[in-house]
Amino acid sequence: MSTASTLYPVGLDLTGRRVVVAGGGSVAQRRVAGLLEVGASVVVVSPAVTTALEALADSREIIWEAREYAAGDLDDAWYCVAATDSAEVNAEIAAAAEARRVFCVRADAADDGTAVTPAVGRYDDVTVAVLGGGDPRRASGVRDGVVEALRSGTLADRRHRAVNPGVTLVGGGPGDPGLITVKGRQALAQADVVVTDRLAPQPLLDELPPDVTVIDASKLPRGRYMSQDTINAVLVDEAKAGNRVVRLKGGDPFVFGRGYEEIQACAAAGITVDVIPGVTSAISVPALAGVPVTHRGVTHEFVVVSGHLPPGHAESLVDWDALGRLTGTIVLLMAVENIGLITEALVAGGRDPETPAVAVQEGGLPGETTARATLAKLPGAIAAAGIRPPAVVVIGAVGALARV
Repeated sequence: MSTASTLYPVGLDLTGRRVVVAGGGSVAQRRVAGLLEVGASVVVVSPAVTTALEALADSREIIWEAREYAAGDLDDAWYCVAATDSAEVNAEIAAAAEARRVFCVRADAADDGTAVTPAVGRYDDVTVAVLGGGDPRRASGVRDGVVEALRSGTLADRRHRAVNPGVTLVGGGPGDPGLITVKGRQALAQADVVVTDRLAPQPLLDELPPDVTVIDASKLPRGRYMSQDTINAVLVDEAKAGNRVVRLKGGDPFVFGRGYEEIQACAAAGITVDVIPGVTSAISVPALAGVPVTHRGVTHEFVVVSGHLPPGHAESLVDWDALGRLTGTIVLLMAVENIGLITEALVAGGRDPETPAVAVQEGGLPGETTARATLAKLPGAIAAAGIRPPAVVVIGAVGALARV
């Protein structure tokens, strides 16, 4: 085989084409994953395979020949991977591939094959494939750097600008910019206009190119407020102007985020909307504070409740008596201002006043503040800790679990 510096890079269309992977270990598992991603028709030949490969065979995503490699296995193949535990068998496969003019990757001896698997990364519809001169760690490092630069916008990819106007609804996660999804970062890197609010990860805005318009749609408790109708109108108007609009919200846009209202408004105006879910604060903020919302042997259920209206309010849709009878975990969002009335209602509904409870403000951020108490004493603990909205409250036995 030629040296690494003389390899000819090429993209193979393996969609629906037979690819043979000989071997069923971890290397084979990794190669099969990449081959399935591009639509190859994969046949794995090995007496035994990993659990993941067996599951793929059970679901008929691959064909598994549960035996040793045999002559003729490469018939009609377009590509093959020799990843058995035997160098002798791998050499036999490589020779058979050479005779059939089928490109072959040897997992145990790259220089003795006729192809090399690059370090592959993807950003949107861009594929980054890197050959590292025989050093796989070097190749992976370069690949990761390029993909991350594309994701963050450091290496700009503006193909979608003014070509694919519409709205993308992005959940930004609980506040730490590192917890937004990869697709969320990609959408931001392609945006012409970003409509955001105070709960979205603010450092992400500083990464935007200078020509991106940022529109503040914050709703401050008892303070400045952009109505939902106004936000809807902004999204529609900007998209109609031919812009790629990102609506960046905190947490997940479908968990008390009014995301579906914005989709309805855009749909009514004929605007296309893509949805990129986010990491909801209802689960992530307790997790960042070391509190799981479920734990084996402790709870088999958890419920997420909006506390923005107090118990007894004419517009409240929450059955507080039913919640009081629950034994599982209750996660409260937007509940700080009404926490006194809420705890009273839960106790009156039957919840033990000694139930552990935790309130977390700014989970995972430098200003994270946590208050722990029993359910009955939680309002006082929140006040003493100076916890302000937004915060997440967890009520249940899991509240007694500490960060380890």
